Amino acid sequence: MRAKRWIIRAAVAAVVIAVSALMMVIGRGHTIYVDNKTVEYGGQSYKGFDKVEVSIKGQDTAKLYPRERSMAPWIGQSFRMDLLITGEDGQETPYSVNLSLPYNMDGIILNIPALMAGLPEEAWLSEFIPA
Repeated sequence: MRAKRWIIRAAVAAVVIAVSALMMVIGRGHTIYVDNKTVEYGGQSYKGFDKVEVSIKGQDTAKLYPRERSMAPWIGQSFRMDLLITGEDGQETPYSVNLSLPYNMDGIILNIPALMAGLPEEAWLSEFIPA
């Protein structure tokens, strides 16, 4: 009888630990900050766009002009946003961005001009650290 009780307790503890680990990965919350700021990388300057309309989770999140930032909450590791970028000539170009977010960051800054220029992750992704 005692052995059966310990086996049941161990099984319940294993299930609780497994569900906790799964929820830690699936339900991880992030605050995403989207920048339309000029960035310097590799000796070159990548200028912010005239206007960027950001849509996250199918909802219009922000209209960013040069040197502006917006934020949105996100749960999970797979991130998706839709962008409508207006260039200097007034032409609008739609983009869809799918990213895998780093697990170890709570506040994540995404720089749109660096991301659209195809620069490496270190140029367009950084951690937001409050002052």
